[in-house]
Amino acid sequence: MSTPSRYRSPDATDLARVAVFAALIAVLGLPGSFPVFGGVPITAQTLGVMLAGAILGPWLGALSVTILLALVAVGLPLLAGGRGGFAIFLGPTAGYALGWILGAIVIGLIVHAGNRRPVWWRTAIAMIAGGVVAIYALGIPVQSLVTRLPLGETALTSLIFLPGDLLKAVIATIVVRLLVRAYPRGFRRSWRSVSAAEPAPVAA
Repeated sequence: MSTPSRYRSPDATDLARVAVFAALIAVLGLPGSFPVFGGVPITAQTLGVMLAGAILGPWLGALSVTILLALVAVGLPLLAGGRGGFAIFLGPTAGYALGWILGAIVIGLIVHAGNRRPVWWRTAIAMIAGGVVAIYALGIPVQSLVTRLPLGETALTSLIFLPGDLLKAVIATIVVRLLVRAYPRGFRRSWRSVSAAEPAPVAA
């Protein structure tokens, strides 16, 4: 019996996809960002993190984010606004940046739960759980620690991010939905048949 695709070692195609998504996340930072209270900028790069986790799966998705952050740490200006350098990981953005890795893992695990073909409702849950909740769970405490503001106050002010992050979750869900239909080979995994217990995708 062959080893399930979710357990196989990465091949050259996998590594190429990892590089592509690391580049995509960087490109999404080109439009720049604007800071809000507490010094944390709003960017489109979280959208790339969401797509990496959903399309590459949890571990390759996390690897693509890790590679990007490693390049940032050595000085490449790959974050929104042309920011780079190790100092990024000592500032108020550090928790959010590291939260991208956790977010990609959570998204990949939920989107491909049970090695099933992604469906819109599970993808939407994944984008919120991984792309919003997981990132905030690391980002808010670190921001509070660095800025020396109370945790509750930091969490409250972070709500300013929520509308934009929810919009990115919606966009990512739509993109994944379209890719599953138009180019399923773009995903790393081989999905098993949808079981009778899982609702069939609703036609658009």
